[in-house]
Amino acid sequence: MFDNFLGKFSKDLAIDLGTSNTLVYVKDRGVVVNESSIVAVNTRTDQILAIGEEAQKMVGRTPPHIVVSKPLVDGVISDFEVTEKMLKYFINKVQKESFYMAPRPRVVIGIPLDITEVEKKAVEDAVLSAGAREVYLVENVIAAAIGARMPIQDPSGNMIVNIGGGLTEIAVISLSGVVAWRSLKVAGRNFDQDIINYARKEFNLLVGERISERLKIQLGTLEEGKETYLKIRGRDLVSGLPKELSISPLHIINAIERSIKMIVENIKATLEITPPELTADIFQKGIVLSGGGSLFQDFDKIISKSTKTIVALTEDPQTCVVRGLGMLLEDENLLSEVTIPSSSSEEEMGR
Repeated sequence: MFDNFLGKFSKDLAIDLGTSNTLVYVKDRGVVVNESSIVAVNTRTDQILAIGEEAQKMVGRTPPHIVVSKPLVDGVISDFEVTEKMLKYFINKVQKESFYMAPRPRVVIGIPLDITEVEKKAVEDAVLSAGAREVYLVENVIAAAIGARMPIQDPSGNMIVNIGGGLTEIAVISLSGVVAWRSLKVAGRNFDQDIINYARKEFNLLVGERISERLKIQLGTLEEGKETYLKIRGRDLVSGLPKELSISPLHIINAIERSIKMIVENIKATLEITPPELTADIFQKGIVLSGGGSLFQDFDKIISKSTKTIVALTEDPQTCVVRGLGMLLEDENLLSEVTIPSSSSEEEMGR
């Protein structure tokens, strides 16, 4: 009863805690935070200097005593303390806009499909330590499917491919559960590294992470059929001097071709282990792409050609997961259906 009273005044949150970006959705307001999952730390004083976009600006530009830390690797927490402080920063940022002494929020947060019990507990503990009253864990692919408005509660096949910063998750969903899935550590960050390696090999040019990420994003925003050249800047490995080149978008596509093939092969492998009734549904309805890594040019066409199935990109792929988590804040029945049991409740059941 008291919890229901608190719920009327708390700003319940949905959090997509991603390898590249953290997004926060506030009930009745939508997405209010979309910042890089990066923290800058002064190693001399152990002081956090910047979080999110401010820390992103420091990447590749810091003196030795300032370390820019990415506390999430492949969608899971690698540095608990830094993740906790980052979450606290984002939650406080939202809570500041609430009235004085607002109760702590309930938080719905996305987790990867292949998360271990230890990793799951780390997520729960980090969110609770950051200021949450209650934590609900939901698989990212389920949240993405809800955000894409797929009929996941129906007894029919729904296939979603969520390409994030550190992880690509492929899932077939029916009756609010995952029937067949694959998870691979090939995603947006790999595309960035592919571009860095390609520039070094083909042009003797050393480029940084921010430049490679910008090129990847530019590729996704190019007008189809329009001849365009992209600027790439870095250090010439022969002369050691700064250098700028104009390259074709085809060079970027060639750079990430191997990673694309791996994702496509895993989509096909997931379809191979899917029950035939659900495969028939997917053939009729198609495959849906979500996540920031799905944005680059013609990815949907490449998958469609390889799988001989309709492929569609969901609206605003980058916010699809957090919007799905946010929709669960509004639907208590569906939230109870898709919530993964917390580590504490599993411990109590085991007693």
